[in-house]
Amino acid sequence: MSIPIFAVPKNSQESIQLTLEEYRGHKLADLRVYYQDEKGSMIPTRKGISIPISLWPQFKAGLVKMEEAIISAGWLDEADLEPEG
Repeated sequence: MSIPIFAVPKNSQESIQLTLEEYRGHKLADLRVYYQDEKGSMIPTRKGISIPISLWPQFKAGLVKMEEAIISAGWLDEADLEPEG
């Protein structure tokens, strides 16, 4: 089972895709690089991470800290974090 949630273009041939997966009875949040093959299909690579759903609250808290660190480092302004459109 794979439920696509969101995709972000990485470059002209790759995207970072967020999906919900179930593998051997384990529920996972998957963040993975996909590439476009010669037929135009998006194929998952080994570049990524599968996070057990039980760890999602800690992972999400880590993302908040990462965002704060990115802003503190001056790598992005808070305005850059506003969704487009």
